[in-house]
Amino acid sequence: MKMRTLAAKYGRELFSHRNLMNAAVGPQMTVSQAIQHFEHEERLAFTSWITRTGPFWEDERVHGPDEYMVVSDEMVTDTAIGESAMRTFRGNECHVVSLTPSMWQESPIKVTWMHDDETSHDIKVHNHFSEGLFDTVLKSAPAPLQCWQDLQNMVVARFPNLKFTDNCFQPLHGHPFVPGAAGRIVALLDVLSKFEGCFDPDGKRTAEGHRLYRDFFADKGGKGGGKSWFSDSSVTEKDDFRNEMTFPHPRTSGEDIFCPWHGKVKWPQLRIHFSWPVTAKDELYIVYVGPKITKY
Repeated sequence: MKMRTLAAKYGRELFSHRNLMNAAVGPQMTVSQAIQHFEHEERLAFTSWITRTGPFWEDERVHGPDEYMVVSDEMVTDTAIGESAMRTFRGNECHVVSLTPSMWQESPIKVTWMHDDETSHDIKVHNHFSEGLFDTVLKSAPAPLQCWQDLQNMVVARFPNLKFTDNCFQPLHGHPFVPGAAGRIVALLDVLSKFEGCFDPDGKRTAEGHRLYRDFFADKGGKGGGKSWFSDSSVTEKDDFRNEMTFPHPRTSGEDIFCPWHGKVKWPQLRIHFSWPVTAKDELYIVYVGPKITKY
């Protein structure tokens, strides 16, 4: 709770898992049993955070249950460490907070992500188990995004190969800023940016491009908890919301571009609409970032 308060002081969020109450804190005790020893107000505050308030990392998870991720011989798939490693790998650096005493009192933690082709990636995850050191790191870290305009400025500079239309972020203005959603948007755009560059000199998709398509665009290939990050709109949505998903063409005056393909933010329900298909010769336009369009 102290680490969470400290993170909030610097505009950061501490994510937990919805099942944390059932985690073991000893050979014969769970978190829910342990907190019965708290004072009444402490117990209420902790329970509210863990069961209702969140935020919860599995709501916008990046890695899937079929990933093979280890720390030494310890499997960390479906854990906060595995999730932090994948978010860091995807360009959204993410640290973890650990309790003292515990088996996780080292930093950084080296996570090895094993692939089906027997290759692997080592990812370093910064770990904080001391309030004093955590405070020092937060104090010296770059200021977090504070508003949607900060997000727009950052992603336009970070992803120059994506072509953002002039008004694509306008639908966000007037809506409350949600740091977790902003982080998800950055992760989605990071995948789109990488995917846009995955073509060989002959214009064919590279092996990395095929992997990205399988993991994030294919019907059942999304590694984010069972659903793809990006998908086409349904036939019904295309019929009912064709006007809403049609945008002025960024390069050709007088022409429109129909963009039913979109990336998804679960909470709040936000969408990123972009041009499709992604090819070696065509620019990838980001035409809309805002609330879900296809609401009935």
